[in-house]
Amino acid sequence: MRQLAPAFAIAFASMTAFPAHAASSAPTEKKLEQMLMKIDPSERFIQACSVAATDRIARDKNPYKADRAVMDAVSPARIDGDRMRGAGGAFRSGGEWYQFSFTCETSDNHLKVLSFSYKIGDKIPEDKWEALGLWQ
Repeated sequence: MRQLAPAFAIAFASMTAFPAHAASSAPTEKKLEQMLMKIDPSERFIQACSVAATDRIARDKNPYKADRAVMDAVSPARIDGDRMRGAGGAFRSGGEWYQFSFTCETSDNHLKVLSFSYKIGDKIPEDKWEALGLWQ
């Protein structure tokens, strides 16, 4: 489960898998589901949680406006059924990367995020980005 494919993540980074937007973004959610169905279920799980992380961190009341998230940048996430937990996620905001811990639960086909919680950690120093597979 190492690093998301950046091109795929960019393709739907503005789409959301988080249910709070379901009513206002049905066409967008449908497009996201179509894209996710084209990839392996384990990658689908990672991608759905990555989109949820980016969306939640960007819209929650905090000083960060996430535009990318990598669920396993610093350390691998643990998967138990349809629940993924990790302390080594990273998100980008304002050109800087920050570590976060999270719990993400999806539907059994990993198309919908049912719940997502997170806690923001420390800023990741730029001299560590390359080793962690992070980018500007």
